[in-house]
Amino acid sequence: MKKYVIITSDDVSSVDFSKIQETSTDTLRWNKDNTKTFVKFTGDTPSFLNGKTQYTYSEILIILSDTNGEWYIEDTTSE
Repeated sequence: MKKYVIITSDDVSSVDFSKIQETSTDTLRWNKDNTKTFVKFTGDTPSFLNGKTQYTYSEILIILSDTNGEWYIEDTTSE
């Protein structure tokens, strides 16, 4: 099962991308003011994420889709 962890921009320098599903800083999704991002992993918790809050998919989805939150980006594409 995938686990998700929100980290600050300061934490990104300690990320070992071989231990998570993102491949580089270029593949990270940032919050609106670029101060936080999140990473996902399966299996054992990578040491650089120890002590940080872990979320399930349904939990992170609630955070990311909160229209009043710092992660929500309105879809402005038309169908």
